[in-house]
Amino acid sequence: MAGPLEGLRVLDLGTRIAAPFCAGLLGEQGADVIKVEQPGSGDFMREIGPFLERDEGPYSLFWSVEGRGRRSVTIDLRRPEGQDLFRRLAAECDVVCENFRPGTLERWHVGPADLDPRLVVVRISAFGQDGPYALRPGLDRLGIGYGGLLHLTGDPDRPPVRPGVTTSDYLTGVFAAQAATAALYRRDAGDGAGAGAVIDACLYASVLRILEWTVAAYDRLGTVREREGNRLATSAPLDNYPTADGRYVCLVAGSDTYYARLCRAMGREDLIVDPRYATLHERAARSDEINGIVAAWTSTLPASEVERLAVEHDVPVATAYTAADIAADPHMAARGDLVEVDDPVAGAVRQQAPAVRFVGEPRPVPTGAPRLGEHTREVLGGLLGLGNEELDRLAADGVI
Repeated sequence: MAGPLEGLRVLDLGTRIAAPFCAGLLGEQGADVIKVEQPGSGDFMREIGPFLERDEGPYSLFWSVEGRGRRSVTIDLRRPEGQDLFRRLAAECDVVCENFRPGTLERWHVGPADLDPRLVVVRISAFGQDGPYALRPGLDRLGIGYGGLLHLTGDPDRPPVRPGVTTSDYLTGVFAAQAATAALYRRDAGDGAGAGAVIDACLYASVLRILEWTVAAYDRLGTVREREGNRLATSAPLDNYPTADGRYVCLVAGSDTYYARLCRAMGREDLIVDPRYATLHERAARSDEINGIVAAWTSTLPASEVERLAVEHDVPVATAYTAADIAADPHMAARGDLVEVDDPVAGAVRQQAPAVRFVGEPRPVPTGAPRLGEHTREVLGGLLGLGNEELDRLAADGVI
């Protein structure tokens, strides 16, 4: 894929989501991403459903999405010959992305100190590369737990609820990709004098960074923020309101302007001048009342009609979309938010497009997720100059 990072080469040494997602974002902006996987097994993402049944066996659609836009090379990093191959391969690259437990790459003799100093090495872990928790195992759920998001998610009278997707993994991948591009800029265009960098990104810290005023309010006010469900203590009406067809529609009408518009959309102009709801402060203090009035109205209409009336009166609104809604939405179709990826196993698969567009440039379509080791000979032969005889020997020895 062409893009602003065309000519950049990235080694994806990660598994599951965070580090591969970081590498994948760089790939969506034009970098050549080479994924290094364990011979015989590959990335664990290949084993996570949902699965599409094919003649060759179940195929992970999760892998189809998160494995796209890269080439697959198999190298056994537990073997000295594999470690040597990796070091040579890394010398031909600009960025390495990994998310093993701290110290793993050093044990394999492929840590940052063993690699070309021009490399930008992105290291993603649950708790960071140092500190008392560094060596603990960790996945996404721990990131949202230690980062403070899990405690805030859900209704106040019920246990915490995780977000519907692996938030800390994806969020850390985004932060890490931004840091990698900053390090590359410093290396190549700034005052870095050609030196690379080691980026320490961890799951909980990425979540911690988006906690808004939570820490500051505790520090200065002693306030421990708690779960508020779908509402905000300082704003009303605001909620995910039920509709007559079993859907939910989010309406955000806390300001005086939006509140008046919503009242007109509901045909309840009388509420605009009702002294009980005249100000944001009054509405917030009576949030159950005003949200109940809005919910009673939405419950009589299908979601599409609630949305139509809200849009007609310029009120912020969004229906809680399902995958079927996303696939049928005309706005997303007009903007190209879904692309058809040519997967080598599944065939044409409609997936999320790269999220960010460069205006005036075509939105890139990622290549399909590769078969395990599909590009081993192509990459090792092309970049390292290994001949067929040497490649055959390495394959027979289980190194690749």
